[in-house]
Amino acid sequence: MAADKPMFSKLAIWCDQNPRLGAANMALDQVLLETIGDTPILRVYAWSQPTVSFGYFHSLQDAQECFPSEMDGSLRYMRRWTGGGVVDHRVDVTYTLIIPRSSNVARVRGAESYRMIHQALARALVEMGQSVQLESQSGDGGLGCFTNPVLYDLSDLTGSKIAGAGQRRSRHGLLHQGSIIPSLDNVFVRKRLPDLLGGYLSEDSYFFQPEPMILDQAHSVAASRYGSSLWINKR
Repeated sequence: MAADKPMFSKLAIWCDQNPRLGAANMALDQVLLETIGDTPILRVYAWSQPTVSFGYFHSLQDAQECFPSEMDGSLRYMRRWTGGGVVDHRVDVTYTLIIPRSSNVARVRGAESYRMIHQALARALVEMGQSVQLESQSGDGGLGCFTNPVLYDLSDLTGSKIAGAGQRRSRHGLLHQGSIIPSLDNVFVRKRLPDLLGGYLSEDSYFFQPEPMILDQAHSVAASRYGSSLWINKR
């Protein structure tokens, strides 16, 4: 597989060890984008409840049709700020790449930024032992993210999709929220992903922890936006 040179000169990596509610995860990504300096951030994280997320332009009903609520009502649904389809986070490895507007990657066309990021992800997955290929065409437009591959998604050599993402551009930069459902063990992938993907994205990556102010701000955004019924139910 042809390799691009690293996209960034520096990359900050946050291995978020605290599984969080869906609203908190979405709020943290937004706040990091809105407060980012000139260094991109890779965040790898998990969910504290069984959660299905759906793209900004889908409805709650779309998500419920793809993944009906469990008998005990424990499944939670979360609208993302990014686009894309419906994703079951009970079975995936989740990451977000937050890219400042000063980066060239934040200014290229959507398909090209998607390709660049997934090219780096593909190299990381191959190093882990996962068979990978870039999709060369889009699927049939189904709601489920992993049943509807689009251009530059990642699939294995049998054609089964293993990685997709949703993106959002704002005046602050580019938010790329990615999901991986590999044939490998998720714990193994989650452990190796920060180092390997970070190395393919950047010439110089380092680990960091956000300031408490970021967490406090995200808590407020989670309560006022992502955790509200108005956000979940908007169309």
